[in-house]
Amino acid sequence: MRITLRQLEVFTEVLKSGSTTQASLSLALSQSAVSASLTDLEGQLGVQLFDRVGKRLVTNEHGRLLYPKALALLDQGYEVEQLFKKEMGAVRLAASTTIGNYILPQILAGYRHDNPDIPLELFIGNTDEVIKAVMEFRADVGLIEGVCHSSDLVSKSWLKDELVIFVAPNNPLAGRTVTLKELRDAPWILRERGSGTRDVLDQLLFAHLPSFHILMELGNSEAIKHAVRFGMGVSCLSRRVIAEQLENGSLVELKVEKQHLERTLYLIYHRQKHLSKAITNLLDYCN
Repeated sequence: MRITLRQLEVFTEVLKSGSTTQASLSLALSQSAVSASLTDLEGQLGVQLFDRVGKRLVTNEHGRLLYPKALALLDQGYEVEQLFKKEMGAVRLAASTTIGNYILPQILAGYRHDNPDIPLELFIGNTDEVIKAVMEFRADVGLIEGVCHSSDLVSKSWLKDELVIFVAPNNPLAGRTVTLKELRDAPWILRERGSGTRDVLDQLLFAHLPSFHILMELGNSEAIKHAVRFGMGVSCLSRRVIAEQLENGSLVELKVEKQHLERTLYLIYHRQKHLSKAITNLLDYCN
């Protein structure tokens, strides 16, 4: 059996209008095409759906039985069509910790307000985990804090982000410009290796601080802020992460001679990934 949605659409229009002529006008088809479609449908079903009374078509018991099922199938077909026209499939976004927790919430709030019906999945991990998710097609798009070196992924500059070295207000280094030697001797509380923040610090700062002292490595920026606030050492995070604490004075920014730490945040996706309308729409909100 090769019944098509088009045949069912023709059948329902003929039933509603009572003639192939009116149905052809509604469907923008020729009358002969409507008649041929109806005849083919009746042939496949092995029954007549209408009684021919002169030039009129009167629905019989077979037609009345088919009509509600035909409408249900047409409604389902419409839903499938709209599913992909409106890109209702879930958009899967992966973001590294700083981006996911401190930058994306405002962006996604605007996106969700304007696109309430599009499912959105967000995975938050460190930069290495986000790259892996995009590589394995578990995420459509990734937003990362470090550089991606994979030739399988497209990497585009996204935002600039300033990194801030900070301490507790009662730390001996607070309130003055510090030297690299003082930073080298200070106890550091850092993000784990594999995080974008740590990779950038290794390149921009710690390359100039041989034998610096790592007191603790933590996988969470909030844990780092609390550890520093309670006087355990020095750290460095995005200004976006500690903006509230700097404002209320619970953390203090350190001024370091001849040092300005800035990094680029990147947007990544797989070279073989088709960027649907829903994905590109989300990216417009990120830009």
